Amino acid sequence: MAEASSTAAAGVETITLGAGCFWCVEAVYQRVVGVESVESGYMGGVVNNPSYGQICTGETGHAEVIQLKYKPSKVSPTDLLEIFFKMHDPTTKNRQGADVGTQYRSAIFYHSEEQKQAAEEVIAAVQPKFGSKIVTEVTAASNFFVADKGHQDYYSRNKSSNGYCRLVIHPKLSKVKHDKYKSPGVMSKVLGALSSSP
Repeated sequence: MAEASSTAAAGVETITLGAGCFWCVEAVYQRVVGVESVESGYMGGVVNNPSYGQICTGETGHAEVIQLKYKPSKVSPTDLLEIFFKMHDPTTKNRQGADVGTQYRSAIFYHSEEQKQAAEEVIAAVQPKFGSKIVTEVTAASNFFVADKGHQDYYSRNKSSNGYCRLVIHPKLSKVKHDKYKSPGVMSKVLGALSSSP
């Protein structure tokens, strides 16, 4: 977790999240105030520098993730994780909608003890909102492998021409923006900072 320490000194911290296809997760967090950068990639597996093709076999052990850098002075780990649980179904093991496989598992890779504690507290707080048990993995961050350029900034580049963007990512953005059980205070402020247009 050395990277977390060095970036924290500059007022920026890192957290890595998996919530199904990384195109969807990236699109949401790019629109949150306080998030400095979002990068799609892979974490949690046993193969060094895996390709997207290898990931798709589900045999490398990696999850599709986004690694985001954020300013805690503007958005806290708790804020980011509450958004995380609003944007996907954390009760389906190794699946999000039609995307099935271990690479699509729900996972929080923490880079600090503060993030680990925030993850445990948020899971306990949101569990009553779900009819089934949350199966999100909470694990210390490991090697992060950046996905190919074609997977970066995917929604922004393809939203007008790609069916997956229109049918899957756009509704996910709308769900986060208009969720009916927004928590009070800072969360309402953070969610309000999501772009008003997809």
